[in-house]
Formats: sequence, C-alpha cells, structure tokens
Amino acid sequence: MTIEEVMAKDEKQIFDRKSINIKPADLSDTICAFANADGGTVAIGISDKTRRIEGVDYHTEQLNEILRTPIDFCNPTVSVTTEMIECTNYEGKQDHVLLMHIEASPLLHSNQADEAFIRVGDKSKKLDFNDRMTLMYAKGVRYYEDEPVADATIQDLDVDFVRSYCNRIGYSKSPEEYVRENKKFVTVKDGKDQISVAAILLFGKNPQLYFPRAFIRFIRYDGVEAKVGRDMNVVKDVIFEGRILEQVEKAVDFIKIQMKEKTYLGSNGIFVTEEEYSEFVRTEIVVNAATHRDYGIKGTDIQIKMFDDRLEVDSPGNFAGMVKKENIRYTHFSRNPKIAAFLKDYGYVKEYGEGVDRMCKELEAVGLPDPVYDNNTFILKTTVNSASYKAQSATFASIQPNGASIEGQNASIQPNDAPIEGQNASIEEQNVGIQPNDASIPWKDVLLEKLHEKEVAEELSQKEVVDIETAINNIEIMQVITSKEIMQILSCKTTKARYILKLMETNDIIIPIKGKGKGKYLLNP
Repeated sequence: MTIEEVMAKDEKQIFDRKSINIKPADLSDTICAFANADGGTVAIGISDKTRRIEGVDYHTEQLNEILRTPIDFCNPTVSVTTEMIECTNYEGKQDHVLLMHIEASPLLHSNQADEAFIRVGDKSKKLDFNDRMTLMYAKGVRYYEDEPVADATIQDLDVDFVRSYCNRIGYSKSPEEYVRENKKFVTVKDGKDQISVAAILLFGKNPQLYFPRAFIRFIRYDGVEAKVGRDMNVVKDVIFEGRILEQVEKAVDFIKIQMKEKTYLGSNGIFVTEEEYSEFVRTEIVVNAATHRDYGIKGTDIQIKMFDDRLEVDSPGNFAGMVKKENIRYTHFSRNPKIAAFLKDYGYVKEYGEGVDRMCKELEAVGLPDPVYDNNTFILKTTVNSASYKAQSATFASIQPNGASIEGQNASIQPNDAPIEGQNASIEEQNVGIQPNDASIPWKDVLLEKLHEKEVAEELSQKEVVDIETAINNIEIMQVITSKEIMQILSCKTTKARYILKLMETNDIIIPIKGKGKGKYLLNP
C-alpha cells in the first residue's frame, strides 16, 4: 500500500487513521475493536481529524509506546503485523507512516479497564454487558474456516487460480508462498502440511470432494408457493459447484436470466426496462449466504428459491455473533472473515456492514418492504419481494420471451428463461462473472447525453462535468443517492458533494425522492 492509497481510503469497518500523538490507552480501544470484529488496518502518523501527514520517524518515544500497545494495553494480547510506508510529512521532510494490520481474533479482547469494543462502521463501539456476553459465546470456538481438512494436501489447491488471485491483490511472491505465509491457509504440524477449510473452499481444485454439500442450489417455482407430489411446481433445479467465487458468479448470473422484466415507454420517449430485483439486491443476498453460511453444517446446501413474487435464500447456520433480526441492518459480524475478505477483493463485498442497509434503501426507494430474516432449525432464511409484489393486482399485457420486440407502452413482465436440459445442469463458461457496472447500460448513455448537451455543458466547468460523469458511472439505477454517496465517489467534502448534487438536480440528471426526507435522490434517465 502506498501513502496515496492510504490517504484516499475512507475510514470504514476495516480501516482507521490515528495521530502519532494518540494515547496508547485510546489506541487499544481501536485495536481491540478490530480484533473483536473483522480485523483491519490502522494507519498511524496521520491525523484522523485533518488528514495531516505527521509521520512517525521524529517521534521515537511515542512510536515505541504505540508498538507496545497490543501487548501492554490489550487483554489478551492482540496479534498484529506492522508495515512502514514512505511519505513526506506536513513539514516537507521524508518520513514514514506506520500501518498496523490486525487480524480477526477468535478471542474477546478488552482494554486495561476491562472494557470491550467492537468495530461498527467507522466507529469503535463499547459493548454493554449483554452484547459482551453474546460476543463471548460467539467467540467460544475457533473459526471453522481455519480448521484443517483431513487428508487434504497442498496438491488439492489450484496453483493457477492462486496465482491469478495474487496478481489481483498485488502479491509478488509465488502462489505457494502466499498460501503458506498468509491467513494460515497452509500450516505445518508435526512436519505435515495442514490445509484449512478456507483454503479448500476458496482455492481448491474440487472443493466438493471434501465438502459435498458446499454448493448453491437454485430452484424456480411456478407460482407463489412450493408444492409437492402430483402438484409439484418446480420448473428449474440447478446446482452451482466449484470454488465459492465460481458459485457466486454463476448463481448471480442465473438469477438474472430467470427473473422477469417489465419494459415500457418512458416519459422521455425512450424504452425503460425495470428488473424484478436490482443488480445490487440480487447479488447481495447471494453473497451474504456464501459469506456467512456455517460450513461446519455439512448436511445441507445454500438454496435460492425463486417464486413469482419473491426470492428466498436459505443458508445453513444461525445469525452470526452479535447479529440479530432486530439489528442486522447496522450490525456486522463475520462467521468467516477470510472468505469475506476474499470476496471483498473481487468487489462482491463493498464495505463490511453496509450491504444490508444499502439493500434496504434500494427496496424502500421503489416502494418495497425491507428483507425479512427468519432463523429456524439452523437455517437462516432471507426473503426479498420482487417488483411485481407491489403490483400483483395490476393487469399487464402478454408475457413474452426475452429479446422479443415490445409493441406499445406498458409491455408485460417478461421471463428470460433460457432452457436447460435436465436438472442440476451447470452454467456454461460464458455465463460466469458479473459484467462491470458501467458496461453498455443504456440509461447511463441517456444521462451522459443530457450532461453533454450544449446548453448544459456551456454552463458547467470542465471539472464539474468530469465530477458528474464520475458520479453517473458509479451509481446504480435504483440506488438512493445522498451527499454521503457523492463524498465517497469523489473523495470530497460535504460542501462539494451537496454542490454537485444541486448541479445534477438542476440539469435533470437526478430527481428528489418524495416522502423520504430531504437530500435523497434517484437517477432520472
């Protein structure tokens, strides 16, 4: 990581900045909070209030105190690794910033005053007695993903895939060095290699050899309920095997071709297609299931059930850690932190703890209820209503296969059914992978055309045009937009974000959301 990358990062679930002048007792709160949650990195030598680069080289005594903090001020000791990155401090001198990397811990850590904290978003939250007890119980066992897989050897790992992952994250050593030196994927005990569960699930040549039910199953029902016997109404039944990344990619792609779409002529004379489930929502529920399932429950699989009015996802396991039905929108705990970190490297996990909240916002923006969570008999069920849920009483025109021409306005919801021979068919290679957010999306072209109209372009500076273009290319069609989103996209302050929003509204690129509070918008293609 370079100093430029450190400065560009926002303080989030797994990243924080601290001044070199921070008291070790205060720093211990942050270190314990990271260790008790998903792990993370603390950059020391940068003011967390002003982002001024102070450096650490000219503060030897204070630096030594900080380096002892995980040992002297945390109970039990928190395991950390450190890294020095070059920088120029605010006085123009060559200096270094200290990066303190903290792994998620199976233990509960507290400060010298026996206070325990957990990372929630960009804050370290002090735990009350009940939350502390819940977290202690949740951490009463090791992470199952770290357990060794009996009889597995390093030959069970796909070296070429590990190499491609190393290239993705900028790891310069060999694939074997990566799995041996990072995250305990491969350890040695009594002279024998031990391959972890996470290593097999993420990098294995054939994970189902050791975990036969570690796959995702998609079931499509005709109607709004599951029937059995002579009335069985299953019309698709497909299994996605392979590594976790392959399963997620295939499942998300397959939902897209199975869901319905409603196409109609918009007010601007351009055909608009509304999907039953937005890209973010359908991806999030699959990623959550794969990330947080209890892989120690080996007798069942993840099941995605599509009905005419909803998606249901059944994932083995209970709510993880401190997460409950009542707080899932704002509370995050990883049952499998290494799997979560891996999917984050592939862009499926944006920021820890924000996925459910964003999913709720997108559903609210289109008038749909929040996801429903139900934990029963070691299965966590997530239910998301489709766009047709709110329009069940509406009368649509005919149902047409995907790709058919649309006659007139308000054409009907259309299935994208691509026939599959037999059950449990695998998806062809060309279906693997999610297309980039900005790839050939017509509504983005419409918005960019608005932006570049002569009258609009002449009123805006070149920098303003570039900022608005950047915003358009990083916002999804049904995403709720506030100044917070613009601040994250442009790495700017609140004042500029609000100014950009005002320009976008004035030029008809966004529209305010009625009844949802001041300062919330949607794109207006």
